[in-house]
Amino acid sequence: MSILTKLRCITLDVTGTLIAYKGELGDYYCMAAKAAGQQCPDYKRVHEGFKLAYTEMAKKHPCFGFAEKIPNILWWKTCVRNSFVQAGYEYDDETFEKIFRRIYATFGSSAPYSIFPDAIPFLRWLRERGVTVGLVSNAEYRYQDVILPALGLNQGSEWDFGIFSGLEGVEKPDPRIYEIALTKAGNVAPEEVLHIGDSLRKDYLPARSVGMHALLLDRFKTADAVDWKKSGATVLPDLIATKEWLTSENLKCSDL
Repeated sequence: MSILTKLRCITLDVTGTLIAYKGELGDYYCMAAKAAGQQCPDYKRVHEGFKLAYTEMAKKHPCFGFAEKIPNILWWKTCVRNSFVQAGYEYDDETFEKIFRRIYATFGSSAPYSIFPDAIPFLRWLRERGVTVGLVSNAEYRYQDVILPALGLNQGSEWDFGIFSGLEGVEKPDPRIYEIALTKAGNVAPEEVLHIGDSLRKDYLPARSVGMHALLLDRFKTADAVDWKKSGATVLPDLIATKEWLTSENLKCSDL
């Protein structure tokens, strides 16, 4: 029997697994600055500035400020302003407001994202076979309400339930986010669940720690995949290969 017959639920990471960013962060920051009559900021400096600002915000106010009930737009406004400051750009309040509004609107739409062509067929294939499909993502509410539907990933046709850190107050790699997934899946046993992601630290290890099966996708041929395999993780190139793997008669759950 195939591994698929042993599973009642499959959960998936979103960004890097089902969807990907289009272009570079600097593209969108540049367009926003130009629209406000400013020069295009340096791509590398903005990218590095964003990484520093986001890491700081996520540490001070995790899950997009969930515990402190910080409005989503305010959390991002602070992060974006600090991104520019870290990159060496400071604007007056009126100019920054124009820039920020454009950036916030852009990343609250499907514009900066593309969906992998194997995503929708794979999710529908699972649901047609009676497998419950869940999404587990470190993302805020706009993923669930706006971005995923705009990309054709709809609750009820492509996925059954979603766990988004900005709505739950727990984020990966905290194993509790996977325990929440088990509950939302209908209190299924962890050994009847497979999680698919693209991060050893955020996806594979915490899912395994609660007793779930797990595998990793290496869509971008990352150098980290060598270490993933050395750690014992099953690593596949995409969801087409995952479908073949799930239906193989020559594998068993211990091969995960």
